[in-house]
Amino acid sequence: MMGSHPQKRDSGQIVLPGEPLGVIEEFIPDIGTYVKDGVIYSKVIGRALIDYFNKRVSVFPLVRSTRVPKTGTIVVGQTSNVQTQMASLRIFKVGKHFLSGFFTGLLHVADVHLRFVDSMFDVCKPGDIVRARVISEQNRTYHLTTKDKSLGVIYAFCSQCGDVLQLRGRGGLQCPRCGNVEKRKTAIDYGKGII
Repeated sequence: MMGSHPQKRDSGQIVLPGEPLGVIEEFIPDIGTYVKDGVIYSKVIGRALIDYFNKRVSVFPLVRSTRVPKTGTIVVGQTSNVQTQMASLRIFKVGKHFLSGFFTGLLHVADVHLRFVDSMFDVCKPGDIVRARVISEQNRTYHLTTKDKSLGVIYAFCSQCGDVLQLRGRGGLQCPRCGNVEKRKTAIDYGKGII
């Protein structure tokens, strides 16, 4: 059956919330998963367990301890809302540690690039995975920066079809599925699998 499931996955692979793991024709959804339109998705950040023998798929959360972002810490999060001047991130990793819940981070247009940026829509879009540094903290809201080559978008998704965008020239990204071209402020290791 061609194209019946999103992508062949291996056990032990780290998956993010909302990542497709298989389809209900092939697997029984187990802990840490949910089903939408026949596709099984990860509910948490964790390690996928794809049990081909018993036809079950589950995700075990990675989290062991509570971490709080501090000024100067490198964090990773998923963009949840983008406006012209500001983007908000759901921070799910602090330093080397994945979190059970998430913190909210704010990225202002003045803190994204060494050169002037007109709009956050050229920097990131909802759903993108972003690596940033915490520059200040007020009332559990973390203000972030991506002003560094190692910081910025590390995975971006096509706004038209949802596929992962691939690097194409300086800062340009292209969708391998539909050919759509988009702009982002990418980290130097964009798409290299390092979250």
